[in-house]
Amino acid sequence: MHQLNRATAFAGLAAAAVCGASFAPGFASADDTPSPCAALKRIVAASPGFAALNPDDGKAAALPYGEDAQCAATHGSYQCTWTSRGGSSADALQAVAADIASCLPDATHDQNSPSRQHFYLGARGHRTEIVAATAGTNKLKLVVSGNK
Repeated sequence: MHQLNRATAFAGLAAAAVCGASFAPGFASADDTPSPCAALKRIVAASPGFAALNPDDGKAAALPYGEDAQCAATHGSYQCTWTSRGGSSADALQAVAADIASCLPDATHDQNSPSRQHFYLGARGHRTEIVAATAGTNKLKLVVSGNK
């Protein structure tokens, strides 16, 4: 009986070690994938000045569609451009628009074309504008701008 308890305790410790290792720093899990919604919400929340953002803050918005996003904050806007991964940039643009619509349900979607998607949040004069557009062959651009 004593031997069985020792074996059971060892198995329990081994299982705990394996589980603990999967949460240790340096190990990636599905939950570590940056969220496009979190990135979009962070960018919109930083409007109108975008001063709190850095170039990496927007990359997760592009990650499902391309891995080479280049993002930057400028006076009054935050912009990311990336190469669409596989398929056409028009198809990827529709997917980006779907992400914007689902992540920001209060946004009004007032333009839907094969090359440009436009959304806005807020009242006239205090709006945050969100434009996703094709930017050449297999390139996409996301621009979030705000009015004070």
